[in-house]
Amino acid sequence: AAEGVDVIDLGTATTPMVAFEAQRLGVMGAVVSASHNPYGDNGIKLFAPGGTKLTDDVEARIESVLESLGDPTGSAGRLGTHDDAGPYSAHVLAFLDGRDLAGIKVVLDAANGAGCSIAPDVLRAAGADVVVIAADPDGRNINDGCGATHPELVAAAVVQHGADLGVALDGDADRLIAVDGTGTVVDGDHIIAICAADLRGRGQLANDTVVVTVMTNLGFRLAMDVAGINVVETGVGDRYVLEALGAGGHSLGGEQSGHVIFADHATTGDGLLTAVALIDIVKRSERSLADIASDAMTSLPQSLVNVRIAERVPDVAERLVDEIAVVEAELGATGRVLVRPSGTEPLIRVMVEAASADQAEAAADQLAKVVRTKFA
Repeated sequence: AAEGVDVIDLGTATTPMVAFEAQRLGVMGAVVSASHNPYGDNGIKLFAPGGTKLTDDVEARIESVLESLGDPTGSAGRLGTHDDAGPYSAHVLAFLDGRDLAGIKVVLDAANGAGCSIAPDVLRAAGADVVVIAADPDGRNINDGCGATHPELVAAAVVQHGADLGVALDGDADRLIAVDGTGTVVDGDHIIAICAADLRGRGQLANDTVVVTVMTNLGFRLAMDVAGINVVETGVGDRYVLEALGAGGHSLGGEQSGHVIFADHATTGDGLLTAVALIDIVKRSERSLADIASDAMTSLPQSLVNVRIAERVPDVAERLVDEIAVVEAELGATGRVLVRPSGTEPLIRVMVEAASADQAEAAADQLAKVVRTKFA
């Protein structure tokens, strides 16, 4: 406001709600959020007018301008508030097209984050019987042992309460991880596979295509091939999935981490919208989530090792090309290696898929040791 910008303060709101309001009002959006990280990693997410993610080029230009900004100049803008979640709630519920979720008991893990303020009300408005956990934020406990990055909490609660399934948001509620009635995790790959099959069966999967990232399990690709669904692959990050969805006119995409994007309904990943979609499939199918997830795909064993480093290494894969080639040769056609820097933390992520869990873990540990030696 001090720079002359008119600001609408939404108060505590999820990232998808901010994106929705930016689209509804045709304005920019900004979110202060820890996303899926501890509170100490709070950052700022920006949306272009219309609620779309910024390109890498625009983000770089913004960072450059920030470094040169001095004290605010010019006349002040207006600062107003808008804490009515009604439009966004109606937008999420509209996905059901008049159906409801009555008869389904679900445990909701709100990650002690922004989803606490809206997710329970929306799911109950849809008719679900909702048990809410991790919904007491204090500014420091966001994602702390709860939410999408710690699904063991919601898994235990599902078993304890005899629920049909559980859903765990992350701190800003733009991603979702689910668990079935036995407490078994249903990750983003499975959720996307389930939704892709459902949309295609109803004639709503544009171009019979789904967009995923290089982190997506090889088992997903094999399942989509059997189902006759095309797969478009992008780099890691929901912004790249969004770009591919827009460029190809596709309707569904996402990441293993739980970002799921229904491009016909939203401009960004939305954990609450995904929860509604998934529970709706369970109710319409009259089957358990465990059965649906088992039919959707079978994951190959995957091992992920995060190595904390002193400084970011954006070209880590290029600098380890020889070491990666050795491991890939050992794995053969039944394995896959991915080494990349985290987009939000000072980490290098080493991911290996293989025919067996032991083989995947051994290969990932082997590469992680190389990363620690060279960059930690």
